Amino acid sequence: PNLVCRLPNISRIAIMTSVSLKTVIFVGSARSVVPPWGGDSRLGDRVVNWVKSTLADRSTTLGEGDTTITHQIRIIDPIEVFGPNGALSHSGGELREPTFFTNPSALPPAAKELQEEIKGADCYLVVSPEYNHSIPPALSSVMGHFGSSNYKCKPSGIITYSPGPFAGMRAAMAIQVMCHELGCLPVSKLCGLPAVSALLELDGTPKDADERMLKQLPELLTQLEWMAVAMKNQREKVGTF
Repeated sequence: PNLVCRLPNISRIAIMTSVSLKTVIFVGSARSVVPPWGGDSRLGDRVVNWVKSTLADRSTTLGEGDTTITHQIRIIDPIEVFGPNGALSHSGGELREPTFFTNPSALPPAAKELQEEIKGADCYLVVSPEYNHSIPPALSSVMGHFGSSNYKCKPSGIITYSPGPFAGMRAAMAIQVMCHELGCLPVSKLCGLPAVSALLELDGTPKDADERMLKQLPELLTQLEWMAVAMKNQREKVGTF
């Protein structure tokens, strides 16, 4: 008799893989003073803590569940970066010594390390308020210390916030342009949080986990992860332009 050996359809067997994205979070505010009317010395700490915990707890999949995505988080805070002995304290927030105008051999070790962390990232998140309806100077200074070759061929996501009803959206529009020019293309989904103190505790814990405004971030991260993995694969395959 003829014996027929049936082999499994290899094309339908999913190969499970995991990708750990190096995710840099830029903090947009360097404010460290309580306003006369009271409140937080820096409202954004609530938002940064919420974003950080969301990323730490997040484990998602791409495609038909064959690629698991996690995040390695690095937070870049202008208070630390421009503070005493900070990575950019030699240059200051006024950007006296951009790295791309400095001989690499003369760059302070801490600044060089920060540059390598930014360049080695797979994606970026910008968490920012708006100052004078635009980008806070601390944010544009930190990111602007480094040229576009450090950011290019990677995606970014923009998260803005405010103590009032407008959620920092005017700053978000300006940050989009800045990220475009730096080469870290922003995903289309924005996350804007109005009246932050009514949404988040000091440690970033949501006051109401079902609050619809907080559902913006998972949607943004889904877009960011898709783009980050695609761009990472392409960089590893053919390099950058």
